[in-house]
Amino acid sequence: MHTTLVIMAAGVGSRFGKGIKQLAKMGPGGEVIMDYSIYDAKQAGFDKVVFIIRKDIEAEFREVIGDRIAQQIQVEYVYQELSDLPAGFTVPEGRTKPWGTGQAILCCRGVVKEPFVIINADDYYGKTAFRKLHDFLVNHETTPNVMTMGMAGFILKNTLSENGAVTRGVCVADENEMLTQVIETTGIAKKDGKLVCDRPDVQQWLQPENWVSMNMWACYPDFLECLGKGFEEFLASAEGDPCKKEYLVPIIIDGLLKSGKATVKVLETPDRWIGITYQEDTEAAQKGFADMIAAGEYPEKLWG
Repeated sequence: MHTTLVIMAAGVGSRFGKGIKQLAKMGPGGEVIMDYSIYDAKQAGFDKVVFIIRKDIEAEFREVIGDRIAQQIQVEYVYQELSDLPAGFTVPEGRTKPWGTGQAILCCRGVVKEPFVIINADDYYGKTAFRKLHDFLVNHETTPNVMTMGMAGFILKNTLSENGAVTRGVCVADENEMLTQVIETTGIAKKDGKLVCDRPDVQQWLQPENWVSMNMWACYPDFLECLGKGFEEFLASAEGDPCKKEYLVPIIIDGLLKSGKATVKVLETPDRWIGITYQEDTEAAQKGFADMIAAGEYPEKLWG
């Protein structure tokens, strides 16, 4: 069975270089975080990568990473644009940014026709998550009326930054490790040895061992069709500021769970997240990759 890795990279700025966190050099050969994710995905059995980018950065994106990756695995591009709207809808006056991760994934409709995994361009997920989600997609049976999905369940304490608060989708699951709720929670940090966050309802039970979502989801093509219908409903809704509201994957999936339209299996990964939330995270991230190379988890020259 063919499987695809979908990478949300439309947030990469149009001027590559210092300050663009997704393109920060992590490895000794100038590798960026995406290199390691694609390397792990290929080892796990994925055979295609789809980059979601903006049209205005395509030339630079190909130069920095796309053309190099195309020598290692099949690559395709889709484009997230503010003006890419269903018939009958127009861009609200004053709106300057695209519509969020839900719209980004929706751009894959017609291109991705096989099971796929979604990731962020600027997060390192580790080898375990790719293996587990690939095996889930290949071996799991789908059901006709309920969407079947999987999620990499990261352990909260492994996803914190030493340099400030982070936002995470804090997860609630049942005894069968099936997701029942995703609570988007801001302001998660360690303070005086304790975890704190911005939501009093979550603060009451938040623990270091809680599962959190890092936007790494395993999906089948029916999810793309669902996103299309949901996007029209989102645009037509009077809720939220039309210049700022976002169509976000965790919120979409939480709604599908509550309405009984989807099931999501939580697949725990013990790997430690590496990402660049703050400029100060860069040095620690580079050290993390250096340590993994020294331990033999990755070759020093990643692509040989």
